[in-house]
Amino acid sequence: MMIMKKVVITAVLAVSILSFTQFAYAGNKDRSGQAGATEMLINPWGQSTGVFGMNVACASSIDALKTNVAGLANVDNTDIGFSHVIYLTNSQVTINNIAIAQRLGNKGVLGVNVMSMGFGDITVTNDLNPEGSGTYRPQFLNFEVGFAKEFSNSVRAGFAATFINEQLTSIHANGAAFEGGVQYVTGARDNFHFGITLRNIGTNMRFQGTGFTVNGEAPENTYTISENTPADKFPLPTYLAIGASYDFYLDEGHLKGPDDKPKHRLTTMFCFTSNSFNNDYLGGGLEYSFKDMFMVRAGYRYENGIGTATSTTMYTGLATGITVQKQVGDKGPMLAIDYSYRPTQKPSNGVHVFTVRFMRK
Repeated sequence: MMIMKKVVITAVLAVSILSFTQFAYAGNKDRSGQAGATEMLINPWGQSTGVFGMNVACASSIDALKTNVAGLANVDNTDIGFSHVIYLTNSQVTINNIAIAQRLGNKGVLGVNVMSMGFGDITVTNDLNPEGSGTYRPQFLNFEVGFAKEFSNSVRAGFAATFINEQLTSIHANGAAFEGGVQYVTGARDNFHFGITLRNIGTNMRFQGTGFTVNGEAPENTYTISENTPADKFPLPTYLAIGASYDFYLDEGHLKGPDDKPKHRLTTMFCFTSNSFNNDYLGGGLEYSFKDMFMVRAGYRYENGIGTATSTTMYTGLATGITVQKQVGDKGPMLAIDYSYRPTQKPSNGVHVFTVRFMRK
């Protein structure tokens, strides 16, 4: 059994490293803007967005489903979370997200995440009524199922599949995406973390439906015919991220014994993301924790041209966040409240993320 575990771990790491080398040099930025379903790039969790997703190496709990699925293996028993995202303030774009993760004994951890994206009321217009008549509401829905397992005290790996549905009044598109990730932990207090994840590998998508049908006149206007103009297929926004982090226990020198737990932790994070259709990202983050009850964090993500007039991203690169968590009663679950804010360029007014999590030990 031990030999089999080592074989699996070695294979996963080899595939991950090979994937990284391919994606790091194969990105084609000439295809920028050609991918669809870009909501797959949105992280709805306040814990990880507070460091701009730089916690690929140390992601844990249910937010790992949107960062690095391998971190799902850190769930002790049952985790449940809800989040609400105000995406580009005053734009009426909102995101609601719910997830649950359950440990299945020594077999691993199973997680489910459902994310719904709404855009408010949009006026219906056409060539005969350019001023608009009535409204409609687009709805995007992602349903993700993930599984992660701890193969040893040092290695965790996971994979996930996401069903994608984009729905307007008369057209829709469906697709499926897959992802995998690995985390490696070492150090005297498991304080060095390394992680790699490959996300959004999947089927091409195509919009279809009666919305592409128009009524036209046959030759010589003898009768009316219906014509359907098919839409072209579009790929998913595949990307690969590789990161590392290190935990500094600031009061470690004052601990009296091996069973004493440090009160002050400072975690540094670094991450590089290679995108198939967008600019690559490079950045880092910091998180300070006091007794694992209060956490404050910040991150910065850099990409080519960010903050300039030619920038292809709405973000300024900065992110901040905070977490307050405490056990409910003597035997109750841990209750955590997360908040993050990422400023954006004008005219939008930033992205706010609110999260509530319940963690049963």
